[in-house]
Amino acid sequence: MKKRDPDTPAKPSVQVLERMFMLMDMLASREEAISLKEISETTGLHPSTAHRILNDLTIGRYVDRPEPGSYRLGMRMLELGNLVKARLSVRDAALVPMRQLYRLIQQPVNLSVRQGDEIVYVERAYSERSGMQVVRAIGGHAPLHLTSTGKLFLAADDPQRVRAYAARTGLPGHTRNSITQLATLERELSRARQHGIAHDNEELELGVRCMAAGVFDDQGQLVAGLSISAPADRLDDGWQPKLLASASEISHALGYLPGVHTTLSGR
Repeated sequence: MKKRDPDTPAKPSVQVLERMFMLMDMLASREEAISLKEISETTGLHPSTAHRILNDLTIGRYVDRPEPGSYRLGMRMLELGNLVKARLSVRDAALVPMRQLYRLIQQPVNLSVRQGDEIVYVERAYSERSGMQVVRAIGGHAPLHLTSTGKLFLAADDPQRVRAYAARTGLPGHTRNSITQLATLERELSRARQHGIAHDNEELELGVRCMAAGVFDDQGQLVAGLSISAPADRLDDGWQPKLLASASEISHALGYLPGVHTTLSGR
């Protein structure tokens, strides 16, 4: 069997995806909107084929149609690009502080971001030899109201958005400690705003407690949460200053300026 040259880009196995990528690359190469005729001539796709794919892409806002018969990349591409940029830059800025914090406390340290009504774990620092069962897998996700980082993001929302989240999700519980009542959640969020630290008291998983501090970007926006996970009897409140210092170091690397931008407690 002939092996593929590793220097040759792989092609999608689905033809329509290959054509879609071709069209998007073509649009990305031009600053101005392009006519369907020019798109067809440049890509070699039949006008009806190009039109059909571009029309589907406009539905998802990946492509804009400023006027009939012309196309350009859509705002959804900018939104996704900014999201990826933010997550990658946060992760890069967080790696060294996370490892330093882990060496200080010898407990797993997690970096998480918000995705809709959940948080997603994007990085972690821990020991493979520790035998710990509380490490969240990278790519894993959990409801906002059951996690320390998720509570930080809810605390950054206005009360109306918090109530909408509660109505939308129903605040389901995972353990007997889970917060499933809006009034209780609101009190918890108030404490998070006051102290800049949020907690998970065996609410996602029995036997596991967590604490989280916020990571802010150059616009003062909460973009991630840095959390410590530990067996319930080992989580030490004395770690809070270290956690806050590590989160502050990451925020500083992202351009956050204390005193210029607000935090959870200053909103």
